[in-house]
Amino acid sequence: MGGLLNGIMDGIATQAGALPRMTSMNKKIQGSLDDHRNENLRILSKLTAKRKALMQPHEVIDELNKAAEESGSLKIMDGPLARVFSLCQEAIVLAPWVGLALRPRPGLWEYMRINVEEMIVEELTTSEYLSFKECLADENRCNDLYVLELDIEPFNVGFPRMTRPQSIGNGVQFLNRHLSSRLFRDADSMEPLVEFMRVHKYKDQTLLLNESITNVVRLRPALIKAEEYLIKLPNDQPLKDFYSKLQELGLERGWGDTAGRVLEMIHLLLDLLQAPDPDILEKFLARIPIVFSVAIISPHGYFGQSNVLGMPDTGGQVVYILDQVRAMEKEMLKNIKLQGLDIEPQIVVVTRLIPNANGTTCNQRIEQIEGTKHSRILRVPFRNENGILHNWISRFDVYPFLENFVYDVAQELTVELPGKPDFIIGNYTDGNLVASLLCHQLGVTQCNIAHALEKTKYPDSDIYWKKFEEKYHFSCQFTADLIAMNQADFIITSTYQEIAGSEDTVGQYESHVAFSLPGLYRVVNGIDVFDPKFNIVSPGADTIVYFSFTEKDRRLTDLHDKIEKLLYDPEQTAEHIGSLKDRNKPILFSMARLDKVKNISGLVEMFAKNPRLRELVNLVVVAGNIQKEKSKDREEMAEIDKMHNLMKEYELDGDFRWLCAQTDRVLNGELYRYIADSHGAFVQPALYEGFGLTVIEAMTCGLPTFATCHGGPKEIVVSDVSGFHIDPFHPESASKIIVDFFERCTKEKDYWTKLSDGGLERIRTKYTWEIYAERLLTLSRVYGFWKFVSKLGRRETRRYLEMFYILKFRELVKTVPVASDDKSYLKEQEKKV
Repeated sequence: MGGLLNGIMDGIATQAGALPRMTSMNKKIQGSLDDHRNENLRILSKLTAKRKALMQPHEVIDELNKAAEESGSLKIMDGPLARVFSLCQEAIVLAPWVGLALRPRPGLWEYMRINVEEMIVEELTTSEYLSFKECLADENRCNDLYVLELDIEPFNVGFPRMTRPQSIGNGVQFLNRHLSSRLFRDADSMEPLVEFMRVHKYKDQTLLLNESITNVVRLRPALIKAEEYLIKLPNDQPLKDFYSKLQELGLERGWGDTAGRVLEMIHLLLDLLQAPDPDILEKFLARIPIVFSVAIISPHGYFGQSNVLGMPDTGGQVVYILDQVRAMEKEMLKNIKLQGLDIEPQIVVVTRLIPNANGTTCNQRIEQIEGTKHSRILRVPFRNENGILHNWISRFDVYPFLENFVYDVAQELTVELPGKPDFIIGNYTDGNLVASLLCHQLGVTQCNIAHALEKTKYPDSDIYWKKFEEKYHFSCQFTADLIAMNQADFIITSTYQEIAGSEDTVGQYESHVAFSLPGLYRVVNGIDVFDPKFNIVSPGADTIVYFSFTEKDRRLTDLHDKIEKLLYDPEQTAEHIGSLKDRNKPILFSMARLDKVKNISGLVEMFAKNPRLRELVNLVVVAGNIQKEKSKDREEMAEIDKMHNLMKEYELDGDFRWLCAQTDRVLNGELYRYIADSHGAFVQPALYEGFGLTVIEAMTCGLPTFATCHGGPKEIVVSDVSGFHIDPFHPESASKIIVDFFERCTKEKDYWTKLSDGGLERIRTKYTWEIYAERLLTLSRVYGFWKFVSKLGRRETRRYLEMFYILKFRELVKTVPVASDDKSYLKEQEKKV
């Protein structure tokens, strides 16, 4: 057991006068028990009273605090015992045992269990803890000795990894430092860099170095001669005036478009040859012309540019990718110009063609992306031995079609692009798996973006996977996630939280470190959050749509009449319900899907129960459908019922307005700004949020923002500077924070403006698509370089995953019913939804 846990347990022993030192974890507690020990027993017995349970951290702490208060043993909960449970991220109750998964720091785990009756404390390995946990789901398989265990760790022995939680998400900086020190030891060791520069061409056009430069010995004098020549020219001298001279020296196009730019590149390379430095290496690689075509994979949902938002499985991911494409094309065009090249970049978003497109463009094979010149959507149909699938199917049901989809996409891409793409980006589970298979086939650098890992959205969906299987097929999903995240050359996330959570919460990727699907397999080491493949690259908001309310000349005042009607029209319709009687009150605003995780109904209940908050503000939410019969989603239907019940129970009419989902982004942008005009605020109350795009949008428009402390928004918002953190699991304290803000605004004239300006400054310096695109393209070049010159390709891991894919994943896919266009199948799917 780790030193930290040993120290804590020794502390408990001292306090209780009963526990032995933890060097011997299996000894029974000896001797008589004093009063503190009895109090510990009484408190812990409250947990085992449940006999059999899986408890979340807040449930454990609440139970123990309640038991301590009832027994009058409050001091116990201030001591070492409390320290143990403060580290607990999960408790397994199988009376008389309580198993604990302890997390001293992000990414670091220790496991133990306590026999509450006899006060035996046992250290557990990861495998032992998971075996103990499996007893919750199936006592007949409890402690099964013959379980398939997935363990990636042996393949990573000797591979560089970070050790400090603070470094997680800064993989490329670590990788550059570590591998540079190993690779660039002397002049000869620079040969791989020269070879990397030599192999890159565009079609038949040689770039950077021609055949006369074969090694470092020939490169160095050529660079020095070029430097001596260029230093005499004006910095803005165009490439065409001296290109022939560069060619004589062995240098081809790609160094720059002017004398000054070429000289900068030459200086960077000469510095590297003289004294290798990781920062200089990254700057140099960022300028190398090697990325001209990109494929972005996003198979599920209705992927289009209009009339798709609000359709099944279609939302923020589509918006993200379209904004990403526009920013990347702009950055690629800028780079190509500065490199002195005349090449048209190509970006292809690959998605599924849906013949029965329901009024969208998803039945069109090719669709040009608005706001771009060289980017388009390529749609490829799902097919199997029965032919093409014509209707939409859920993202949870796509797995039987993905292998054929990969084959067809590979064929189509060769038609659309000049050869294979230089770089492939996967999105979500299905897109990341397809990207993994494509990159394996084509030998291309792969980037993964999760957007959401469903395992963290559905608590206990691993251990009780069978309960979810018919509807969600999580066995396929979690397996595909593991394969794709380990196959990827690098992974980008929007926040640190996505990777490794915070001190109090587990990250999305971190939740895949160790888990079990009882009866299928056990994951002992699924992913390492200290792996340098993880990088934080945060997106922004579309600045054409979302901009500050203070930019009066850009305001869309022609939409104000429509917004006024949405907010204040007394008529109750399918588009809006509820009313706002006092138009002078500022508006507390929220916009999200209407599901449990987004917690819009929780926000309404919090507002309803706080009379002072109702006095200070009006509440307006944009969420889902208002009429239950218009929804086909069971979860949304339940939330619709809850919303209507809350309105009646708390008589919210007059203080509350509920608008159905608004799919017009332009209107939404002006709606944010209209609410900012009223000195209102935005609230994002999700139980968990991976990133928080609406938080970015609201802050970009100048709205002070209250955002959940569970997930990405905790990083976006700097508390009391650009907004505030709230805990949706403690609505009373959350509503008090909001009340305090609006009360202070009434007393301090400039307080609202201070928070609004703080949010705008936070966005400008951290969350823009320009910063995102520059960083993503740099990462593609850096990881492509290290993959070329080192073992970053991780051949051993890939071979292991191939076996796991063929022997396990393919078999799981066979359990997913194959979708068809048959009416009886479609009717059955509607029931499941």
